[in-house]
Amino acid sequence: QVLMSLHEMFPAVHAAEMAVQRNPRSWDAWQTLGRAQLGLGEIALAIRSFQVSLHIFPMNPEVWKEDLSWARKLQAQQKATKTESVQALFKGEELVQESIPDYDFESDEIVAVCAAIAEKEKALAAAKTMVIVSASGTVETVTEQDNCPATPDETLFIRAR
Repeated sequence: QVLMSLHEMFPAVHAAEMAVQRNPRSWDAWQTLGRAQLGLGEIALAIRSFQVSLHIFPMNPEVWKEDLSWARKLQAQQKATKTESVQALFKGEELVQESIPDYDFESDEIVAVCAAIAEKEKALAAAKTMVIVSASGTVETVTEQDNCPATPDETLFIRAR
């Protein structure tokens, strides 16, 4: 409970799970576990923990009136939110499906374009072409020879491939 008050929810759930493992008949351990699970947003798990707590000690009004009823309200809100988001998603999908055309990425035209780009890239890589911008501001495109790079002057500013 101290960990929950410090907003350390993961350690709180872990500590409550350990308490339940040590004493599975402790209604307050199950109640604390349910509260920690709610802190993580695990509503279904929290409801189950509260139900176990009530099974052990059915006359506990705190679990009935506060914890379990609150968790069920949260679950109802969560279901309503999911329903709204699913409806909005379906409306959005209809718009998206209308606006995006269907492309065939395995068509002959696409394959031919990809092959042409690959050939062009291969030719540029084999040519070892560089663009040289000197400090004086002149721009040159130079093709390197095997093991002897050509530089226009000693004032090399930027060299890019």
